[in-house]
Amino acid sequence: MNKVLDFKRGRLPLLVSMPHAGLRLTPAVEAGLVDAAQSLPDTDWHIPQLYDFASELGASTLAAEYSRFVIDLNRPADDKPLYAGATTGLFPATLFDGSPLFREGLAPSAEERARYLALIWTPYHQRLQHELARLRDEFGYALLFDAHSIRGEIAHLFEGRLPDFNLGTFNGASCDTTLARELEATCASATDYTHVLNGRFKGGHITRHYGDPANNIHAVQLELVQNTYMEEFEPFKYRPDLAEPTQEVLQNLLQTLIDWGQKRYPG
Repeated sequence: MNKVLDFKRGRLPLLVSMPHAGLRLTPAVEAGLVDAAQSLPDTDWHIPQLYDFASELGASTLAAEYSRFVIDLNRPADDKPLYAGATTGLFPATLFDGSPLFREGLAPSAEERARYLALIWTPYHQRLQHELARLRDEFGYALLFDAHSIRGEIAHLFEGRLPDFNLGTFNGASCDTTLARELEATCASATDYTHVLNGRFKGGHITRHYGDPANNIHAVQLELVQNTYMEEFEPFKYRPDLAEPTQEVLQNLLQTLIDWGQKRYPG
């Protein structure tokens, strides 16, 4: 198995996780994909590039190398559904539009998928867990920002068009409510964009599993609509003219996290 993650240690108690940024495929997955999936359309495109300022702020960063078409790092190992209605699982069987991901009879075997769980999913979560524990041990608290992006309109998954910035705290369970309010206010101050807190996307497995405010670990997910920084359809081009103002808002969100933590946990 090739390199499965990219991790950079920072100097502040903030970890930015990017579990759907990966583009690598295993031979079995690549051989079985339908034509419509060959371009990896459901990827969280260009997320490491979009958040390239996070290291300069002092955050640790963790990014996946393998595609969610191999294994979805934002799903639990037992594949228990996270959302009511249409969704995708630990080992996706469909594209976001509901059409089959693999040609008939060519999905990876159970043995292959067991390897993906052991060699891709597990190392990512071990690194995430260890880094949060290190940050909390060193600073007394840890902040987790789970960074995602998605097309603004996907009829199979949700009605209408998403707001630009979709914050999720699992209805307040994954982080302090004052932090959630400050993050929402940061989004509201960016008047060129729309936002929602705990709308269609309330936080996936990572936010729900690792967010533990009672033990000083605060987690939030951001699902960002892709046309705020890129072209949503092939060739999925990164658009610096769109990305730069969006990055200003993202940087303000991360700074809000940092500032809140320093106020909440002084000294």
